[in-house]
Amino acid sequence: MNIPFFLAAVGNAQGKSQLVFVWGKATLEAKAIIIFLVIFSIMAWSVMIAKAIQMRRAKKLNAYFSNEFRTQKHVLDIFDRRVQAEGCPMFVVYQAGSIELNSRLKGAEGERRKFVSLKGIEHVKRSLENMVAQESLKLESGLILLAIAVSGAPFLGLLGTVWGVMDTFGRIAQEGSATMAAMAPGVAAALITTVAGLLVAIPSMFGYNWLVHNLRVLTVELDNFAQELISKMETEYMEEGE
Repeated sequence: MNIPFFLAAVGNAQGKSQLVFVWGKATLEAKAIIIFLVIFSIMAWSVMIAKAIQMRRAKKLNAYFSNEFRTQKHVLDIFDRRVQAEGCPMFVVYQAGSIELNSRLKGAEGERRKFVSLKGIEHVKRSLENMVAQESLKLESGLILLAIAVSGAPFLGLLGTVWGVMDTFGRIAQEGSATMAAMAPGVAAALITTVAGLLVAIPSMFGYNWLVHNLRVLTVELDNFAQELISKMETEYMEEGE
């Protein structure tokens, strides 16, 4: 017989039986808090996974689009080809700037002029800045849930623990028996809510910090691209002497 595997199985069985015992001793309030924290944990993990996939996809598409953009001879070549790149923040910024510039270049009869005024370039710049902000907000959406999990879950767990300890000491005072056997189950059941709160908060903290870092990187990349784009537009389409 494999002794290590046997001991591991016994340890797992004891751990499960202890959790079942502690759960059985928990108060109704503690169970409600734990169930809420479990639901909250599922939501937090869903947000972390979804945002990680979204940011990874955005980063990959941005790299592809950036390489394609730098191979173009004219700044509006991609726009004129009616290329579409869904889910690419950099393309969305480029599209917004190109639409604004194209509208400023159109003459009275619909033909495209060769140059645009300084005022027109300023409108294009504001359009780019607005779109960069909108794309940053899209990438940031959902992170508030993780921030709430990081700051709120431990306090919910602490609330359950304090409530459980208070209930335990109140029951012991009524019964008049302050033995360890009488106190231990109630205190253990009370502490499980703090454990549940930390199990929600700790992964959310790491996930939130990682996602915020990637969000900052993507936002800086969008900002830099917008500056590069407006510079190329000014060089190619702005009237000399403006």
